[in-house]
Formats: sequence, structure tokens, C-alpha cells
Amino acid sequence: MTLIKILPDWFLPENHATPESVFLNRRRFLKGLGLGAIGTGISTTVLGCNSTNQEAVKENLKSANLQALNFTKNPNFVLDRPLTDEAVAATYNNFYEFSSGKDVWRYVGNFEAHPWTVEINGLVNKPQTLAIEDLITKMPMEERLYRHRCVETWAMAVPWVGFSLKSLIQRVEPKSTAKFVKFTTFFRPKQVSRQDLQNYPYPYTEGLTMAEAMNDLAFLAVGIYGHELPKQHGAPIRLVVPWKYGFKSIKSIDKIEFIDRQPATFWNTLVANEYDFEANVNPHQPHPRWSQATERMLGTGERRKTTIYNGYANYVGGLYKA
Repeated sequence: MTLIKILPDWFLPENHATPESVFLNRRRFLKGLGLGAIGTGISTTVLGCNSTNQEAVKENLKSANLQALNFTKNPNFVLDRPLTDEAVAATYNNFYEFSSGKDVWRYVGNFEAHPWTVEINGLVNKPQTLAIEDLITKMPMEERLYRHRCVETWAMAVPWVGFSLKSLIQRVEPKSTAKFVKFTTFFRPKQVSRQDLQNYPYPYTEGLTMAEAMNDLAFLAVGIYGHELPKQHGAPIRLVVPWKYGFKSIKSIDKIEFIDRQPATFWNTLVANEYDFEANVNPHQPHPRWSQATERMLGTGERRKTTIYNGYANYVGGLYKA
């Protein structure tokens, strides 16, 4: 795959080693809290060594009959690294409604991503409910190459297809009293058995400030690698905020609400000291269980230094205090 060049101020150095001791056992910690497991550290799946899984995922993607999307490629978003192989990206996912491990693709078969509507309400002048097909038809569809960084320190680089969140916000005309945007995913315990788990604040919720939501980087993805989103990636529509850790990029959105106060969010509600509301990528602010100084690329295991705001400081640095 051809290396995609990037502007100099986005460039990251070559591999950097870090002690394996910084990757502590998340499963043991969360089990102690009664939360189950979110991640299990480095595995052969991360390194792309499980060829059996990769072949199975490729067949799974083919059988899903994902529709190709029409879009233009946005040249403003380029990368300093190769894109992550599609099968690798589709193999290693966090989607706790379906699995406490990364093999989400194995458990999404009963989930119905169509038909789907997105309800937009709250402090707006033009509340509306839109079918996903209407969004795809009416919104300016584009492909953006983004870096994705998980708080667990793994990373990938993928081509999202969708439209800017700002373009949707402008459509509904928020009132001046709207200070935050709250996102909510589906609640279907008959289709997704893990939503019956006790002590979890389902449905999954996330939120942004209005300034963050209106930033040019904030993106609503309906596709990846040129076609519709597979279910494990958050079909049929998900948020992508690449300067923040991945848990902020909520999947399978069915409600967007404009409100005047900071919303409660899923992981911040459960473990506030580990998952703050802002959740910006910051190599100088370690997670209690993982150093954030470096990241490991899915598929290759390549180690890179983490950069502030995941390399997007030119876009979002002005939103936050230095």
C-alpha cells in the first residue's frame, strides 16, 4: 500500500520503544469494579497475526453486501502512515453492547441497522427526524483519511465516508441557549443481549461542546473504505472526532439532542477518574492504567510517539486552554 504523505507539522517520528509494563491488565481492574472487560492488552489480533480471523472477516464483509457510496475525496485530510488494512480494522473493535472483547464482528448478526432514523431535537429551531437514506442523499458526502486513537493505546488510520457534523447542525439551527450536543445510541435488548447487563447506563451516550461539534474535524461517518459501515464499526451512522480518544466517537447514533448543560456520558458515568468528558489525546496526561506517550498501530504493531490532539492541534488547539 502506498504511503500517504502529510504536512510537516503533522509528521511523527519512526518507531519508539516503551516498556510493556505500561500496558496494564484492564480486564482485571474493571472486573474488580464489576464492569467486566473492555480490552485485554496486546494480542495477535492487534499485530495482524491471526490469519484465520482475517480470512473469516473478509468473508464476513463480502456476505454483508455493503453498498458502495458516492462521495468526493477531501484533499485536506492526509496521513503520515499507510491506511490500516480493512480486514484488520474490522477485526479489532470496541463495541461493548456486543462483546467485552475485540471480536465484535462475530456477534452483530442479529442487529438490524436498516431501517434507521436519526432524531434531532432539543434547543433547535428546526427539529427533525431523518432516515439514514435521506442523510446520505441530502448531505455533502466526502471521504476523509483520519487517524484513530484508542485510550488503550492502539491506533489505526482509516478512510471514513460521511459529512461534517457542522453541516447537519446548520440544518437544524440551534438556539443560542444550546451549549452542548448529546448523542445517544440504540437501545434494543431483544437484539443485543448485553444491553440487559446490570449496572451499565445503557443506552450509550456521549457529548461535545457546541464549539467542538462545530469544529471542521467533527464528522458523522456512514461509510468506511468506500462502502457502508459494517455493523462492528457502528452502522449505519457514527460520530468521528479524531482528536479525542475513540470512546468519544459514539457508534450507531439514533438521537442527537441540543442541550444547555453538560450531559452525562457512558464511561464518564461509570469510571469518571479514567474517562473524563473532554478525553482529548494527550501524551503528557497518562491514563491510570496506560501511558499515553506512545501508540501501537493495528496490523503492524509499529510503535509511534503520541502527539497532542492526535496530530490535529492546528484544527482544535484553540478550543482548549494551553
